[in-house]
Formats: sequence, C-alpha cells, structure tokens
Amino acid sequence: MENVILIVHLLLALGLIGVVLLQRSEGGGLGMGGGGGGAMSQRSAATAMGKVTWALAIAFIITSISLTVISAKNASGSSILDRVGGGAPAVEETADPAGELDTDALLPPPSAGGDADAPLVPTAD
Repeated sequence: MENVILIVHLLLALGLIGVVLLQRSEGGGLGMGGGGGGAMSQRSAATAMGKVTWALAIAFIITSISLTVISAKNASGSSILDRVGGGAPAVEETADPAGELDTDALLPPPSAGGDADAPLVPTAD
C-alpha cells in the first residue's frame, strides 16, 4: 500500500511541475511573459490550467499526509541508532562472590612513578 501511494505521489509531483511550467507568467518578473496592460493587482478568471494546478496540489498534499501517517505507524519504538550500530556499549559490573560491587576494579590503576592522589599536570620539556 505504501509503495502504491509513493508512486502516485511521485507522479503527482511530476505532473504538478509540468503544469506549473506550462502556465503563462503573470508577474513579468524577468520582463517576459503575459499580462497585457492594466494594474497587476486585478484578479484574472480561473483558467483550466489553474484548476488542474489546484487539483494536483491538493492531491499531492493528501498523499504527503498519507505517507507520513503510514510511516508513523510502521515506525518502531526504537531509535535509528539502535537499528544501525547497536547503540552504546554496555558497562560491565564486576562483583565479588558475595554480590558486593568491587569499587577497586572501577578505579584506574595508580601511576607508576608518583602519588595516586596528586593531580595530573603536564611537564615542560
């Protein structure tokens, strides 16, 4: 169903592009095109091309909303990162046989040449 709506959506997009390109220019933005004399603010009668444009635009919006609804229904509760890479690595907890957390395993090893509580300061070469 989603593929059918997607194909109709693409055909509507191509049709809408074609109809808009076939219409006569009314603004004269580049100094070319239609509109003979008079004030530019006059409203012209609705032409067949204008009605076709409106119909294609409304159908395009309806298929856009339909594809959005279908996509939302098919989306799972997981993140895209869960599907791509598996997410963040899990942290292993080390415990002794009594079930207590071994806090020494979580600390980094002490440095070989100095005080473990001393702050790390870069030395000048």
